[in-house]
Amino acid sequence: MNRILIVEDEATISRLIEVSLTRAGYACTVANDGLAAADQIEQQDFDLALLDIMLPGLDGYELLDYLRPLGTPVIFITAKGTTKDRVKGLSRGADDYLVKPFEVEELLARVGAVLRRTGRGGQLLTAFGVTLDVSGRSVTQDGTPVELTPREFALLEQLMRNRGAALYRDVLYERVWGAELADTRTLDLHIQRLRKKLGWQDGQIETVYRVGYRLKKEK
Repeated sequence: MNRILIVEDEATISRLIEVSLTRAGYACTVANDGLAAADQIEQQDFDLALLDIMLPGLDGYELLDYLRPLGTPVIFITAKGTTKDRVKGLSRGADDYLVKPFEVEELLARVGAVLRRTGRGGQLLTAFGVTLDVSGRSVTQDGTPVELTPREFALLEQLMRNRGAALYRDVLYERVWGAELADTRTLDLHIQRLRKKLGWQDGQIETVYRVGYRLKKEK
């Protein structure tokens, strides 16, 4: 699971980013000022940092200079949206630049693109003999390719990323279909198809009463 540092002093925006990325399967750490962010950077490694530029303590440019020697990719998320500001941010070494206000879908797309471009988004997920290649968009079972539809692939990815955790139906529907849950039968049907295609008929994907589904951990 990719680890992402979010540095944003506006609580509503940082919460929006954190919730959106968490639902997409990322592990998020939030800092509300530059000094707190620097402390987090010292304590752990991150696959990506999302930085506001105008921050108390240390600003986004100072944090960028701090992160560059570590090789951590950076996306600026800021209200400074002039061409001059964009050029300055990118020329200083940021990997991407997103101007507020932004759409969540664009944020997720840019995060995924930067992780892939920097070689941090190509992790393999495995469970019960099945291997899911996130960047290669492929699934194999004991070395044999398994053909899945895009929705089935996305659903399996969510289950594997959150292995052992019960995922609510509406959360799965939002992450996979990008919308609120409209028809529970759609999700149930895709779960049934996954079980059949993968031969997971022995409870690997558990139905959690009044919640949703969970991929069991192997003992």
